[in-house]
Order: sequence, then structure tokens, then C-alpha cells
Amino acid sequence: MGSRSYIIILLACLLLVNAAHGQAEPPAPIPSPTPFVADPKGIFPENAPGAPNVAADYVSLDRSLPYLERVGVDAADQRALTLAEAIEMALDNNRDIEVARKGRSIAGFELKAARWFYEPRLTGQALYERSTVPNLSIFSTNETTTQGSFVGNAGITGYIPRFGSVIRADINNQRLTTNNPIAILSPQYNSSLGFTFTQPLFRGRGMDQPRRIIEIAKRNLEITDTQFRQRSIDAVAAVEKAYWDLTYSLRNLQVQRDGVRDAKQQLEHNRRLVEEGQLAPIDIVAAETQVANYEQAVYEALNAVNIAENLLKNLIAPDRDAEIWSEVLIPIEAVERPLPDVTLSEAMENALKLRPELEINKGQKAINEVEQKFYKDQTRPQIDFVAGYSSAGVGGGINPNFSSPFCANSPEPAKCEAAQQAQLQNFLQTIGGPGSVVPDIFSNKYPTYRIGVQFNLPLLGDKASRANLGKARVDAERLEVQREAIEQAIQVEVRNAIQNIRTAEARLRTASIARENTQRQYESEQRKLDSGQSDIYRVLERQTALTAARSNELRARTELNKAIAELNRAMGRTLTANNVEAR
Repeated sequence: MGSRSYIIILLACLLLVNAAHGQAEPPAPIPSPTPFVADPKGIFPENAPGAPNVAADYVSLDRSLPYLERVGVDAADQRALTLAEAIEMALDNNRDIEVARKGRSIAGFELKAARWFYEPRLTGQALYERSTVPNLSIFSTNETTTQGSFVGNAGITGYIPRFGSVIRADINNQRLTTNNPIAILSPQYNSSLGFTFTQPLFRGRGMDQPRRIIEIAKRNLEITDTQFRQRSIDAVAAVEKAYWDLTYSLRNLQVQRDGVRDAKQQLEHNRRLVEEGQLAPIDIVAAETQVANYEQAVYEALNAVNIAENLLKNLIAPDRDAEIWSEVLIPIEAVERPLPDVTLSEAMENALKLRPELEINKGQKAINEVEQKFYKDQTRPQIDFVAGYSSAGVGGGINPNFSSPFCANSPEPAKCEAAQQAQLQNFLQTIGGPGSVVPDIFSNKYPTYRIGVQFNLPLLGDKASRANLGKARVDAERLEVQREAIEQAIQVEVRNAIQNIRTAEARLRTASIARENTQRQYESEQRKLDSGQSDIYRVLERQTALTAARSNELRARTELNKAIAELNRAMGRTLTANNVEAR
């Protein structure tokens, strides 16, 4: 008995009691609802402004179905595709992975370029110079002096990167000719061989700019390797999801086609019932509408297949002209995927070991350590130990234009010049001819030794280096906070992924039960219709529910597979789970 019946009985009892006591009173009137008040402006929803009467008499009389085909796809050209094949094609052809691969190559060249600084370097010059200048000396009677020189110099520089040491060897050669009468030798040969060693004592000994660039280039190369692996993980995860979406779309297309078949069978069945007098002729209209709805669903399912397939092709095709674009992709991978048996703690442990984001953060911290080491070294005083040695050689011939200015005022000029010539010959024997230059060098005839320190100190302190050091230390703190944020975000992803798998399992169970039960309900409702205990609308409702249940069951399974792929991605195990090695 409903609540309304109880209320009526209660009111009747109250009336009887009041009548017995002579105090019967009519029940209190039920307040009426607030009367509707018209809009004072006279505007009602059905009279909304801005809605012109456009195409009011339009009806479509075209009952033909559009051509059922896939745009740009040859239905006869089918290609069976496993998930492993799709992943392999994506790794070979995916543009994002190719970009990451190029980035890795660029980082490798940057490292080679940085190391080039410490390669031995050969420098030098070879030139001939001839100059004529006015005579400005009282010792020469020439109006001008012409001098020609041929220079050939070479030097080689080597480094000891570990200590910042610089070693240099130089050899200098010069052949000099002149018409200056006070020059003793013409031609004159000058050569020297020297060595220089420079060793930083404070700044530059442990770290300098070239070593900083090299160390950063090394870390960047490691980071690009990790970024390449990250791109590979993202690509593989995307292919997995696209593969299962295409699997579901094709299954849904088949379900909708089966729905059209069932709806047409139901329509024929209804027509027989009309002929037998068990149904009214108007009941056929509902079945015809059901057929039209399912036919429309087939077109929508075909469009979903086209979208899902194009998404997968975009991930695995090498270019827009590849043959795969005209092929029909048929996923043949078994939809039953093994569920990962992992606890939350195990999943988090794997994620903290394998997630590329944490490795990238680690590489950035390594770069920051290099920066701190460099800027700390830059705050030290720049004092270098310098040592050098050189050996020179001289040779040549007597200047034919030589004329001693001291013999001009001599009382016996001829005797003076003869004595002068004798002295020149003795000088030439001492100096040696052109062939004495090299022996002079290696006999250490004219050596030069140098040892000392050189320094470059800012008077007010190197504030720029200290500021850069402070910046690097703050950046280290920022990277540590960033790492904590990444770890927390990874924890959220892992937790959600595990929970999503459990939810997907429950969804699959529900979808399986729903499909089985709706099948029974549909068959039962058909039997009731045949016996006159139901109507066509309930049958069509059960038929619609059965079609949706069939589609939802595989949707739930593919969603579970996608949830498994997402958990593998969250743990950083996408590549190992699919037997992929990123190289």
C-alpha cells in the first residue's frame, strides 16, 4: 500500500473522531500555486528575438544511402599489423624521434668542437717586405734607406688540460738586406728557437673556460641520450594507445553492422506479425526508424575507424607519400594483455629509477656542479708561473755599401779604412757566414733564460665571478626543488595509473555482465512480443541496449590495455615491456 493510501485513511479517521464529538470542521484548503504572471514586456521564450524564420518548410525526401567507403583507402589492400610491428615502424619513422636523434648528433659534434681547443696548433707566417724610408741619420750620406726582409716564423702550442698548462715552441727566421752604409751585415740572417711554459698557480689550474665547455658538452650529450629515450617512450606509448583505439573502432564498426542486420531481421519479423494481426501496422514505423538509426551508426563508426587509423598511420608512416596510407590496417594482436603484478611501492621504486625526467634533472645538476666549480675557480687570484728558454743564431755577409763614418775625419783615411776592413773580416769570422745560423742555435751560442710570475688582479675584487658563483648556487637549489616536484608528480601519475587499472578491470567485468544480460533480456523480450505480452518499443529498446553492450565490452578491454600502457609509461618501463632498446 502506498503512502498516499495511508494519508487518506488517516484523514478519514480524523473526520470520524471530529464528527463523534460534534466538532467536525472542513479540512484546511490546500494553498494553490502562485499564479503565472506574464512578462510585462510581453516577450516569451517562444517569441525570443533574433530568431528569423529560415527554411521553415524544409524536408528531405532523399532516401538513398551515401557511398560507404574509406577516403583514400583501398578496401582490398589490407595489411595485418601486430603491435610490435607498429612500434618498430614508429621508432624508425617517427618525426619526434628523428628530431631527438638529430639533437643527439648535434650534441656529439658540440663535444668534438669543445675538445678541439686542446688540439696542438701550428701557427706561423712567411712574408717578404721591402721598404724605403728617408735618411734621418747623420752617420749616413744616403738620401734614402732601402731595406728588404724575408720572414719565416712557425710555432706550435700544446696543452696539458688536467692542469691548465700551456707549452709553446717557436722558431723564427729572418733574412735582412739593406743599403744603409752603417749596417755591417747585408744580407743578415737571424734565427732563434725558443720554448715557453705557462702554469696557472691559482685561477685556471683546476678549471678554466675550455674545460668548462667540454664538461658541459659531455653532460649535454648524456641529457640528449635521455631525451632520445624519453621521446622513444612517448612514441611507443602513443602507438600502443592508437593501436588499441583502432582495434576498438573496427570492433565497433562490426557491432554496428550486426545491429543493422538485427534491426532488419526485427523489421521483417514485425511485418509478419502485422500480417498475422498481432501488431498494428504503425508498429512497423518504429522498426524502420531503428534500421535507419543503425545505418547512420555504421557511417559514424566508419568515420571513427578512419580517424583512429589515420592517427596510427601518422605515428608510423615515414612520409605522406608512403604506401601505408592507402592500405587498410588490421590489428591482429590478441586483446588479452597480461596485467602487471606490481605494488605501489615497487612501482614507485621503478619510476624513481627509470623515469627520464629524473635523469634529465640529474644531468642538469651535473652541469650546475661544473658551473659552480668554474665560477669558484674564477674567484681565485690569477697568478701564473712562466718559464722560457731560447737560443739564437746570427750569420751573414759584409755589407758592400758599408762605410765607417769615423774614417771620414781621420788624417789617414786609407789606413783607417784598411784597418776597418780587417776588423770587419774578424767580425765576420766571429759571427759566421749564412751557414752558421743553425749551428749557433744548437750550440747554445746565444741563449736566453726567463723565469718568473705574471699576474692579473682586480683591485676591488672580482665581484662578477662572485655574483656568478652565487647565481650557480641558487640554481642548484632550484634544481633540487624541481626534482622534488618531479618526484611528487611521478607519484601522482603512478598512483592514478594503478587505480585506473583497477577501475578498468571493474569496468570490463561490468561490461561483460551487461552484454550477457542484455542478450538474455533482448531474447526474452522477443519471445514476449511473439506471445503478445510486450510491445515493439520495448523490443527495440532491448536491441539498442544489446548493441551498446557489445561495443562497450571491447571498449572496456581496450581501455584496460591502454591503462596498462599508461602504468608502464608512468614507471618508465614502456621500452622494456615492449622489448625495445633505444639506441
